[in-house]
Amino acid sequence: MAQPSAEAVIETRALSKRYRGGQLAVDGLDLAVPRGSVFGFLGPNGSGKTTTIRVLLGLIDATEGAVNVLGEPMPSAARRVLPRVGALIEGPALYGFLSGRGNLHRYDAADPTADPRTRRVRVERALERVGLSAAASKKAKAYSLGMKQRLGIAAALLQPRELLVLDEPTNGLDPQGMREIRSLVRALAEDGTTVFLSSHLLDEIEQVCSHTAVMNRGRLVTQGTVAEMSADARGRLTVTTPDGGEAARVLKEHGVGDLTVAGDEVTGELPLPGPETDSPPPPELADLNAALVRAGVRVRAFGVTRASLEDVFVALTGEGFDVAG
Repeated sequence: MAQPSAEAVIETRALSKRYRGGQLAVDGLDLAVPRGSVFGFLGPNGSGKTTTIRVLLGLIDATEGAVNVLGEPMPSAARRVLPRVGALIEGPALYGFLSGRGNLHRYDAADPTADPRTRRVRVERALERVGLSAAASKKAKAYSLGMKQRLGIAAALLQPRELLVLDEPTNGLDPQGMREIRSLVRALAEDGTTVFLSSHLLDEIEQVCSHTAVMNRGRLVTQGTVAEMSADARGRLTVTTPDGGEAARVLKEHGVGDLTVAGDEVTGELPLPGPETDSPPPPELADLNAALVRAGVRVRAFGVTRASLEDVFVALTGEGFDVAG
């Protein structure tokens, strides 16, 4: 796994949070979020993601460890750091009787750092950025859940932000709402904002994030780029043949593991290179196919299923996961 970028907008060292009663919600977390990334903070519900976010933003104190956000220690530097950070935690708090525009005016007026002289322009710009200009005069109580989430993100973007923290931004949304939030996150990243996005949905992380970290039961399992993490999982080989038993025998001889035969399909895990530099490399796919043919196996189809973050998570933790909600 590649080392995190030296320029981290979020960095924790041995971060732990223990609640009263002894519950250890976060345990020795070392996290590094590269500047300019869309960073997926991945883990099942209850894995410590929201607790970590609350510590990062200075909403609760850590029990042990150190936290730096935008190069400053938290929570001691909160007054300097938080104006540069936008956040949406556990859904937006909106006034249903106000319009979308009215809600943003109310949010901005409550910000002591906001210049009232530029409020109108900044509100309209934030509405446009999240695609709500046409619905700006509509009361918030009539908004769909996806529109409410986008309005919450607009509130976080009323001021220029270097970092945007989103806690489960697509939770409870229908497929259309999820697509809207993903598209918005991509657009924000293209504009140069670092986005830290927590989720329990593997599919969401794979579609929108450049980097990810996996949490499980309060501990960091692994972190890196999404491409690296998928590459670290072995692909699944599938051979379609009427000679399943013979195909399984040949594949096993060539290092393919976890073989299963079901009807005319034989599947197995491709071998990874050994840790020693002089260990033999895993066989090429073409060599495996040739070995099957030489053994008289009638190969009707031959291919590899790409490893996904789901494969990575299961391989690392031995547990299942929510793929798409």
